[in-house]
Amino acid sequence: MKKTKLIFVLLASLVLGACGSSSDDDGGNNSGKNAAYTETSLSEAPVWQIDWNNNQGRPNWSNQDISQDYGNFTILKVQLEDALRPYVSEDDMLALFIDGELRGLTHPAVIVGSDEMLDDGKFVMKAWGDESASETVTMSLQYYSQTLKHIFTLTGDITLDPDETTGIDEDYIPEFTLGSAKYPVMKSVMVESILNKVGIIPVSGNTLAAFVGSECRGTTTLSVNGGTSLLIFGRNTGESVTLKYFDTATMTLYTIPDIVKL
Repeated sequence: MKKTKLIFVLLASLVLGACGSSSDDDGGNNSGKNAAYTETSLSEAPVWQIDWNNNQGRPNWSNQDISQDYGNFTILKVQLEDALRPYVSEDDMLALFIDGELRGLTHPAVIVGSDEMLDDGKFVMKAWGDESASETVTMSLQYYSQTLKHIFTLTGDITLDPDETTGIDEDYIPEFTLGSAKYPVMKSVMVESILNKVGIIPVSGNTLAAFVGSECRGTTTLSVNGGTSLLIFGRNTGESVTLKYFDTATMTLYTIPDIVKL
């Protein structure tokens, strides 16, 4: 199986779920509190989701002269991660930069013989360059979401071997949410450890979300085997994070204020 050697240097590589606005303050009844947390009875499960909307302008990327400057290219096929797939539009762009120089640019892949996009957020790109197959270069893979007005950036090392490809024989799904311009600060915490510390019994299948003020910054579902990690996204270092833990069996929301600092 051929593939380009590609190593991303990420700030974190943890599994994250969906998080965001919640219904935990709508119709709930305060059923008690202690020094570490408060309890609220809910009539329905909260729905949490990170708001990835940003306010970045559309970049003026253009690749009209790339093929004239370089004689070789390798194929890069990218599958967007689940968190970003619902926002894909035909005006999205995926760009590859080598040492700050644009080497590839593409839009969402379309169905052959049609102008309709593939429904799963796929991009196919020619990455141009004359580097030797053994030469490693620094790259920046940037995804612009028109819907979110957000540029996501991942950096790392790549070899541009024209005889190799990335993402053709197997899915290549870069974690663009780890390169968010909106949330440049990230911190991971161990869920069961925090819950045990404040006296809450962790149960697999229950959900936990992180909030800064009213803004959701991360969520996860507790694992059957324990050792669940939560990745928290931050705007600034030093932000105070409140955790919200929902027990599905008792329909109880536990709110643990200011338990984490970013």
